[in-house]
Amino acid sequence: MNKSIKRIGIDARFYGPLGKGLGRYTQEIVDNVINIDKDNEFVVFLSKDNFDELLIAPEDIHRVKKVLATPRWYTLQEQLVMPYLILQERLDLMHFPHFNVPILTPVKFIVTIHDLILTKFPTVRASTLHPLIYKVKNLAYRFVISTAMRRAQKIIAVSDFTKDDIVSQFGIVPDKISVIYEGVSNLSKGSDSLFVKKLDDSDTLERLKISGQFILYVGNAYPHKNLEKLLNIFADFHKNNGDIKLVLVGRHDYFYNRLIDLARQLGLYSGKNDYDAVIFPGYVPDVELGVLYKKALFYIFPSSYEGFGLPPLEAMAKACPVLSSNRSSMPEILGDAAYYFNPEDDVDFLKKMNEFKSDELLRQELVARGLKLIKKYNWWECASATLEIYKKVLYGNKKA
Repeated sequence: MNKSIKRIGIDARFYGPLGKGLGRYTQEIVDNVINIDKDNEFVVFLSKDNFDELLIAPEDIHRVKKVLATPRWYTLQEQLVMPYLILQERLDLMHFPHFNVPILTPVKFIVTIHDLILTKFPTVRASTLHPLIYKVKNLAYRFVISTAMRRAQKIIAVSDFTKDDIVSQFGIVPDKISVIYEGVSNLSKGSDSLFVKKLDDSDTLERLKISGQFILYVGNAYPHKNLEKLLNIFADFHKNNGDIKLVLVGRHDYFYNRLIDLARQLGLYSGKNDYDAVIFPGYVPDVELGVLYKKALFYIFPSSYEGFGLPPLEAMAKACPVLSSNRSSMPEILGDAAYYFNPEDDVDFLKKMNEFKSDELLRQELVARGLKLIKKYNWWECASATLEIYKKVLYGNKKA
């Protein structure tokens, strides 16, 4: 075997829609790195749920291998079995796209840290576990994260904000951390051409039981997303804007069900969508989401903590104006293409909602800025920069 050819492993158990935002990141890294680097060999570890989703071109079969990795994320089995699977493949380097790095990883590795929510904002409200079990598990997470960052050859952070968090929380030397922004998936102009098929807008809205003007949110309902605060502020907003609804798009789970209960308590939701101020359509496929982005008055992002903040960028890519929290990484990532509010200041939150609703020229200007901004975030460039990190670790100052 040619010694200049290296064998690189990527933990892709999150690959695809299964892993949500993290799954998108993993998929884009795997797909693009394999296409860019035609010299080295790659071993991609996949779960039984996404094993068939990674398709390898016939010309790449000799240098790209798929390995079935059955351990679930964040489990003891993951800590014990993954090192054995990695050892079997005789790797020169391993990339973990998330903090869940096995403590006994037997080769050099790189880890991507997206955010430090688990360590910075530990709360039992973010889990369905018993409080005592959650506390024990959170301590284990902290140990795994700190060990991963200490042992990693290099750390990839998805924003300067996340890099600063890593340095301040864990005392990691800044030079060990490289900031590589994520990308926006195939959303160059935010037009109808982005979607697989053309849909009739009115039919889609009717099927989802959405009528009139509406404010849109798309994403999960974890506590740091601050949707409970949004519902409370929207209750006040709705008193003077009774014709405007709030549409919260996301698969119904424990956290969304908790939001639905709050909306009922606030008198915003009854389950009879024709009369409800807040609509919970559940999961909406991308092809129909395109209609919602196009028809929404604006997209709202009240999150109190984000390592990168992909959802508002995706809204911008689909020509939807964005009203965003001014916390964490959002000003860094969204720049002057969003209108900001302080999510901890109820007066400012409500004031900015009213201002944004009333200022059509501002919304149009931010749509134009947003379509320009998203060109800055490209998955190919993200993967290329990631590949350069691989090469620095593998070859040092020598030429690859």
